[in-house]
Amino acid sequence: MNRLKLRCLAIAIAFILCASITCCNSIRALRAEDGDQPIRALLVIGGCCHDYPKQKEILTQGISARANVVWAISFDPDTTHDGKNPAYNNPDWYKGFDVIVHDECSHNPDLKLIEGTILKPHRDGLPAVVLHCSMHSYRSKGWPDITTPWYALTGLPSSKHEKLAPIAIRFIDKESPITKGFEDWTTVGEELYNNHIGKPLDTAHALARGTQIVGAKDGKPVTSDYVVAWTNIYNGKTRVFGTTIGHTDETVADARYLDLVTRGLLWSADKLDEAHLKPAKKVMIDETPAAK
Repeated sequence: MNRLKLRCLAIAIAFILCASITCCNSIRALRAEDGDQPIRALLVIGGCCHDYPKQKEILTQGISARANVVWAISFDPDTTHDGKNPAYNNPDWYKGFDVIVHDECSHNPDLKLIEGTILKPHRDGLPAVVLHCSMHSYRSKGWPDITTPWYALTGLPSSKHEKLAPIAIRFIDKESPITKGFEDWTTVGEELYNNHIGKPLDTAHALARGTQIVGAKDGKPVTSDYVVAWTNIYNGKTRVFGTTIGHTDETVADARYLDLVTRGLLWSADKLDEAHLKPAKKVMIDETPAAK
């Protein structure tokens, strides 16, 4: 091979290497740009029995301090069991969001509302997080003796809770990306929700259990032990993270609780990675029209 051919070959190789490096750098830049895009979350919150005006602030600010998540909030000021969150007055209530956090306490049994409005986007694949009293919500016909449409989303049928007392939480799957590295801990006085059928649904996977000791009517202590955190695959494709912990403001503000819910949210959105485990630049996005 003469010198001219060798020189041409060297130039061609250099060009290919340069193009490859440029391409790789472009891909890395795109990935970095994608990681900078915040997760858009809608918090649907309100109803009976909890300090939701305070907890909506604790949750959104606490999670955004840990992850690149920005929020809209749809708050229901109705403090009865019968409310309907204002988000659900808009048939497009879920559009524009990457994940929905359900923190409602509403017994509303309207099956048309439950299946036609609330569950539809989740059946289609929109990820969800279900917190505390949302497990006791949407009590359609057959509750709690059958797997209701809402139970299918949450993944854990529950029908009642114990009195306020500390709950000793132990992580039974310490290899899950959600719980890896977490230490067992004990809450302040909290409500321990039962597992009505003795376990989560077959579509769900338990992450943590809680043990609570309360006094019975005869004065003897009673020990209860139930699943308190889990994941669920709804309709064969939708990621759902759930926990029954979170009655008191003190628990919701506990760094360990916020760490758990944050990682569960990122898992549900399939964004549990270093690119998203960084504080958001802002907490709030414009509220949805349904929430105004």
